[in-house]
Amino acid sequence: MKTGIKLKDDLLFQILVNGFLLTVLLVIAIPIWRVFMMSLTPLGYIDDKTFGLWIPPWMWSFEAYKQLLNHPAFIQATLNSTIIMVVGVIISMLLTVPLAYALSNQHLPGRKLITGVILVPFLFQAGLIPTYLVVQRLGLVDNLFAIILPGAVSVYNTLVMKGFFEGLPEELKEAALLDGANELQVMWHVILPLSKPILLTIGLFYAVSLWNEFFTPILYLNKNDLMPLPVLLRNILMAANINEYLEYDAFSNAPIQAFKAASVFITMLPMVIVYPWIQKYFTKGTLLGGVKE
Repeated sequence: MKTGIKLKDDLLFQILVNGFLLTVLLVIAIPIWRVFMMSLTPLGYIDDKTFGLWIPPWMWSFEAYKQLLNHPAFIQATLNSTIIMVVGVIISMLLTVPLAYALSNQHLPGRKLITGVILVPFLFQAGLIPTYLVVQRLGLVDNLFAIILPGAVSVYNTLVMKGFFEGLPEELKEAALLDGANELQVMWHVILPLSKPILLTIGLFYAVSLWNEFFTPILYLNKNDLMPLPVLLRNILMAANINEYLEYDAFSNAPIQAFKAASVFITMLPMVIVYPWIQKYFTKGTLLGGVKE
């Protein structure tokens, strides 16, 4: 009798969980689908029945994508965002991995003190004006490194990676040290090959943050040719006249709203493509990388 009740409770729980997840999926998917449909809207198309959620495939127009992807300003902004993301991820990982590995070493002198010092800027931010003055003194204004360097090391990501390294068998490290390897060789040849989940997870965290960086470019970059994609996207969406940022062809076969929707969809597309390839490592990387002392 109890077994039957337990099975019913488990079934009810699964139904509730699946219903909740389905609701979350719809909340996320419907706006994305609507933006995609809007980006394919042909000029003069009037929709009074489906609320922009469906356009017959034979009426789809890719004119907005064609003009955006051929526009110098959009291409330059995409290139700037790509440079910021790629260079930023490389620099951040080169700094985060050694720091996390060093802090995971139980025999590191002053380990707790160093961890405490690292936590101070995580808990207490220096503020906007001091950060701006430091960037200005370094001569990074109107330089893409002004976006990359100030946030190159995330304390949260470092602590998560540190927790993952601490969860790896200590015997592997000790065996490598007994064979004559130094700490750098241990990290490179023993620890990192076993750390693919956390490396991909933290790398994606950095990549998403840098790709979506919006406020920092507005603060430090004044030249239009350095403008990254999120800033251009914001300007396109808020512009009263789209010609302020992109020349709108009077003979175009796509409405202005299609241009705006296409710019939104193209901006989010890289992360949507990359995420499924790395998603399978998320659970293992973040759970095994839980902070522990």
